[in-house]
Amino acid sequence: MDGARMSSLRTVVVGAGQAGLQLALSLREAGETGPILLLGDEPSAPYQRPPLSKAFLADKVDAAGLLLRPPEALVAGGIEWRGGVRVEAIDRADARLETAGGERIAYDRLVLATGVRNRRLMLPGADLAGVLSVRTLADAVVLQQVLPAARDVVVIGGGFIGLEVAALVAAARGAGAAPVRVLEAAPRALARAASPAMSAEVTARLAAAGVVVEAGAAVAGLEGRDGRVAGVRLAAGDLVPADLVIVGIGAVPNTELAVGAGLVVDNGIAVDAELGTSDPAIAAIGDCASFPDARTGQRIRLESVQNAVDQARHLAARFAGRAGPYAAVPWFWSDQGPLKIQIAGLTAGADLVLPRIDAAGATMLCFAGGRFLGAETINRPGDHMAVRRLLAAGTELDPATAADPAFDLRAAAGGRRHG
Repeated sequence: MDGARMSSLRTVVVGAGQAGLQLALSLREAGETGPILLLGDEPSAPYQRPPLSKAFLADKVDAAGLLLRPPEALVAGGIEWRGGVRVEAIDRADARLETAGGERIAYDRLVLATGVRNRRLMLPGADLAGVLSVRTLADAVVLQQVLPAARDVVVIGGGFIGLEVAALVAAARGAGAAPVRVLEAAPRALARAASPAMSAEVTARLAAAGVVVEAGAAVAGLEGRDGRVAGVRLAAGDLVPADLVIVGIGAVPNTELAVGAGLVVDNGIAVDAELGTSDPAIAAIGDCASFPDARTGQRIRLESVQNAVDQARHLAARFAGRAGPYAAVPWFWSDQGPLKIQIAGLTAGADLVLPRIDAAGATMLCFAGGRFLGAETINRPGDHMAVRRLLAAGTELDPATAADPAFDLRAAAGGRRHG
């Protein structure tokens, strides 16, 4: 993929989510004048997914407000977007895509931004009415319609999506309503994403907001009445009443196209430090791609808007001839009712966590083997930004220094302290 030839190349992007759209926009910003075709399997124009479990369910934004760009803006930018197109195969030898409708689409450069799909609940009763999940706009519309009438709401899965939905439902129901119950099979919520200290703090604060997290609660199946869910049966035998069950048990990368084309797949579509796959004409970005982490060298896959946007911009720069390894600092956020949770760095493997907690918020400084991994914060955006600056600069923190109550995190990062 030679940047010197970029103006004559036809770029086809499979996946019209945050990563795919950002790539198309960034290519135009970089001076690309060749054709850009953006293919999405959903009928809607590219839209934001994070608000689906937040502002959209709370009726604070409508479908039009979710759009990343309206279709007319894409046309004005010289980007051809086609929705409702399902790509079924890649013919690498002929550099063509094959769609479910029988069309063959030629490409010079192909970028896979196929995202992820919800992990399915493979248990008895999972197909009962009233058992829902949230991934697409269509999912969120259905959930928005049924929420007002729900009495006993159970969320299966204590990850970010599950806790976000649970907190939103609890806030909408108000004081006096039955708490929203979150059933998590792992020993704690956020087990794959955050430290034990952060999990405990989030769980305690959510309890005060009407969300009860029950860890170690493995689900054996769902039971119904007249075809509709009526309860969740735990492996321990207890039946949890439920007339609405929301499933959030993680996501699976959409790698089928890559597998069918013979590309290397390793916890996602495997790419190198410049986001190229095992085929020099094909790249992959966003939630579906696994890449070497610049700090540890380990292959990781991140599901976040930040990663999708940063990888799209990096790939566009590479196509423009500005090559280099992808080394952006990973960061994440999750709005859970009154909690603004932000994580800078990859902190789940911490063996030492230094907590700074008060009634207003919390900051967990995370270390592994004496090395600074990053920080997890609740309602402390200033601390979050300070840690991002430290990680971006490659600045190490000494655990003993950071443990001192007088240690000023924001000053260490070169920023001013604001109380």
